[in-house]
Amino acid sequence: MVVAEVTDYCVVMTTTATDGEAQALARLLIEQQLAACVQRHIINSTYGWEGRVCEAAETLLLIKTERSHYPAVEAFIRANRSYTVPEILCLPVQAGSTPYLQWITESLRKKHD
Repeated sequence: MVVAEVTDYCVVMTTTATDGEAQALARLLIEQQLAACVQRHIINSTYGWEGRVCEAAETLLLIKTERSHYPAVEAFIRANRSYTVPEILCLPVQAGSTPYLQWITESLRKKHD
């Protein structure tokens, strides 16, 4: 199998208000093969919102996928989020383990081919 270029991969970051919401979002991203892996991390965030300084517990999702899937991942997050302005950041992969990147490609191709 030919693996895409390293730059064809990305990690999408988003946050949710609850771990339950994050778990459901992660599961759906995997089931719909928009992501090969989604990691959930409980975090504490401090941010400015509507003129106030806010602090909240959130769950951070790190979504491993191919760059070509980013538009669908972003649309999926927007359609399934509870936040008015969800964090959605796409971070390019600059380097990575070839077997791991191959696994991402294989995971995403099972349904889409």
